[in-house]
Amino acid sequence: MLDLFWYQYALIGLVFVWSGFVRSGLGFGGAVLSLPFLLLIYDRPLFFLPLVSVHLLVFASLTVFQNNRRLRHSKLRGEFRGTVDWRYLRYALAVMIVPKLIGVFGLITLPPKIMSAIIFCIVALYSITYIVNRPFKSNSKLVDTLFLMIGGYFSGTSLIGAPPIIAVFAQHVAREQLRDTLFVLWLILVTIKLAAFIYAGVDLHLEQHIWLLPCAAVGHVIGLRFHRRLLAAETQVFFRVLGSVLLLVSLLGLWQSL
Repeated sequence: MLDLFWYQYALIGLVFVWSGFVRSGLGFGGAVLSLPFLLLIYDRPLFFLPLVSVHLLVFASLTVFQNNRRLRHSKLRGEFRGTVDWRYLRYALAVMIVPKLIGVFGLITLPPKIMSAIIFCIVALYSITYIVNRPFKSNSKLVDTLFLMIGGYFSGTSLIGAPPIIAVFAQHVAREQLRDTLFVLWLILVTIKLAAFIYAGVDLHLEQHIWLLPCAAVGHVIGLRFHRRLLAAETQVFFRVLGSVLLLVSLLGLWQSL
């Protein structure tokens, strides 16, 4: 176990509940909306990123499997298309793979405090887009490519490349396939990340899953219920409040890091 106080363990567990909730409730953001809080508790990105990666593999694959199984039983066999847009997914991966690998390399070589500062800066930028209700949008093929490359790099550095990636995918993937297509994308990107960790000899802290996986599972179940309500609810106020909290946490984290 880590050499932490009992309340730090409790806070880490609560943040992983939050991470599971956000991931299943929104379809993205399990890392970007939890890493700032985790780094305030224990400022070591390479400790938390393998844990977040494994959780994403477990719960994203479970969600995609369940959704496809449910759809298969609710549609006629000849009409079943699946919930993943494999054509666009292959195109996006071809654009993102090189920036992704560059980001992974940067994460492994940069000192923890510098990496934490970079993560807080990225999250602060994202939080402002939520506060002003001006999320990233793509209007051309060139911008699409740029956003995918940026998202791939951010995903390589810290698993927080979702906002620019979603800005592109939302315009090219059917609404009913968007969530699961993103989940499969996260699965592929996270697998690359974990392979790099293993190759570089990074400790995956597998023993921590004994108590953190159940925490994330609680959040996952709550998030699934929240997602059904979110589809019919007004979300602007929610994201503005969330963005404000993230901006405050990011500024505090930057002050702590520097």
